[in-house]
Amino acid sequence: MAADKLSDAKVSSMEENKENQLRGGLGLEILQIIKESQQQHGLRHGDYQRYRGYCSRRLRRLRKTLGFKMGNRHKFVGKKITVEILSDIIVLNIFYLFYAMQLKQEANTEPRKRFHLLARLRKAAKHSEKLEKLCESPRVDAKTKLEAQAYTAYLTGMVEFELQEWKRAMEAFNKCKTIYEKLASAFTEDMAVLYRQRVDEISPNIRYCAYNIGDQNAINDLMQMRLTGGGGGMMAEKLEALITQARTKQAATMSEVEWRGRAVPVKIDKARVFLLGLADNEAAIAQASKEETKEHLYETLLAECRDTIQAVREELKTEKQRERSSEGDSGKVSNLQFLHSYLTYIKLCTLVKRNESMAHTLQAKLKEPEADENKRGPRPQDLIRLYDIILQSLAELSTLQGLEDDHTFQKEVSLKTLVYKAYRCFFIAQSYVLVKKWSEALVLYERVLKYAKEVQSKAKNLNNSLKDLPDVQELIHDVNAEKYSLQAAAILDTDETSEVPAQLQVKDGKPLCDRLETFRLDPTLVGKQPNLVQFPPDFEPIPCKPLFFDLALNHVAFPSLDDKVEQKGKGGLTGYIKGIFGFGS
Repeated sequence: MAADKLSDAKVSSMEENKENQLRGGLGLEILQIIKESQQQHGLRHGDYQRYRGYCSRRLRRLRKTLGFKMGNRHKFVGKKITVEILSDIIVLNIFYLFYAMQLKQEANTEPRKRFHLLARLRKAAKHSEKLEKLCESPRVDAKTKLEAQAYTAYLTGMVEFELQEWKRAMEAFNKCKTIYEKLASAFTEDMAVLYRQRVDEISPNIRYCAYNIGDQNAINDLMQMRLTGGGGGMMAEKLEALITQARTKQAATMSEVEWRGRAVPVKIDKARVFLLGLADNEAAIAQASKEETKEHLYETLLAECRDTIQAVREELKTEKQRERSSEGDSGKVSNLQFLHSYLTYIKLCTLVKRNESMAHTLQAKLKEPEADENKRGPRPQDLIRLYDIILQSLAELSTLQGLEDDHTFQKEVSLKTLVYKAYRCFFIAQSYVLVKKWSEALVLYERVLKYAKEVQSKAKNLNNSLKDLPDVQELIHDVNAEKYSLQAAAILDTDETSEVPAQLQVKDGKPLCDRLETFRLDPTLVGKQPNLVQFPPDFEPIPCKPLFFDLALNHVAFPSLDDKVEQKGKGGLTGYIKGIFGFGS
């Protein structure tokens, strides 16, 4: 990619330079090019060696392309870059590509390499000063001049920072910050974001310099910057060293720690420092807003815990040797061994919390729709691995020395194990759903419900143990919803190659209305002739409608109607005629 840019610039450099001169001079986005080069060539992952190799190869290509060779194999002939050869904008790239950070990680363990690091930093600052002087030419635009000044101030501040010249380093960083803030307010939002990021990077360095000069209030600002993820590289290491130094001063007052109803004396200084800062580390993790910051704090806490455990383990070996020489073995767990168990407990609990936090983040991403189909998103298999690590940590918790007879502790660990087994089983079921293994997924969902109900039954006497655990009731709700979705998907699955388990097949030919309470796979339900009801229905015996006989009628005496009959007969023909014409009515 860099080679393509270089070749394109070489072909059209003269035309671009003429246009730039008409617009007001040569222009170069120094900070943007630096950031892009660093992100694309190793510094995104902290690989300084890879970035160093890229810079060397890039310099060689630039010198070869521009014909800017300094002698040959046998003789070195120095050649200076002057204002007269600034007609090609690529020449400016030669100076800012030297950024000596590849030795920083090694300088912590090998003090001799620190001198090499300082030499490389001084060299980078020297090249940046040359770049700044060249940019003072009237052929260079104002923005490039300001960026060159800011970059020079930044590298100068880094050199003074390593030399612990706090006042001069603070002045250089403030100058750099001022220039980038002015540039951020004068240009487009895309460029302003880049300038503000650089300001955020150097702000912890400024506060650290202020603290070393004598500003005691700066330590609070540094702690807040640590929580928000501010400060990286050398600044992060300086801040951790400052925090450790402050805790060491307070550790002299700490004599013992109480855990599981037993007071344990703490005589190892490293353990005192770690235990003193444990509450602060946990509070920092709880207050961290970004997942990257939280992950970094977890890793820092785990690294400190491992170092402390190693120090206690070495002291424990010495104690065991003394016990063997004195032949005194009472069988009771010693204070040092119990302290080792306590530190191991902290490490394992931190591992559980870290993996649970990562699982929670992955679960949120699983529910989001995939924006890019070509990019692989999270899968249930990723969560299964996290819960495997959690269960392994819980299994180690149950075997800690000194806690074998602590029944309450063992019940708490057993309860937590059931909870995380339920979640692990849930995501295994979801992974089976993705490959259309309906029967396996359904069985696993039933297993999840079994674990969840067992947790609810055992948690009545251990309510305090569930306050930090995931909600089991929410898991039961999700499982029930997934079961119904799974059954519908299994019925609608018309793939002939999918295997249907024997226990879920319909063999007796019963229609759907006769087996509503049991789930069975019936391919005819999605066909043209679904077996829903039996038609025509079978004849069934039913009771007939009863017949009623009026037996009382034979024994009823009716009144005589003779008088009515006689009156009708006495009228004769005259009465008949009157009745017809209405005379008698």
